Amino acid sequence: MKRLLLIALAFLSLSLSGLAIAHSPAALADAKADLCAGANAATGATNCNDTSGTISTTIKNIVFMLSSIIGVIAVIMIIIGGFKYITAGGDSSKVSSAKSTITYAIVGLIIVALAQFIVQFVLNRTPAS
Repeated sequence: MKRLLLIALAFLSLSLSGLAIAHSPAALADAKADLCAGANAATGATNCNDTSGTISTTIKNIVFMLSSIIGVIAVIMIIIGGFKYITAGGDSSKVSSAKSTITYAIVGLIIVALAQFIVQFVLNRTPAS
């Protein structure tokens, strides 16, 4: 059961590497582009040249949001592992379980950080559309 939970957490951390937090600069730029497009639709103007809604910006926003969520989950798992370690009472199996929980949570944080790095690296190397 524990391995299944850890595999699910790892899968979640890899697959959830990205929705945008509403206060990020990219999300604000997207909101600005949406407002501009709406104003242009209402007035018939065509002078909105904002390119903040590109696919790379969307991908960056998704990766940032999901990484934030997974980071919070990993920190919660570290806290749970620490609590399990403190309350183990010297029982070696409980101590081992707590250590593995902490270890897997840290591995999850490392995977999220690497996912951020890889996405940024790839998007910075691709030509803008």
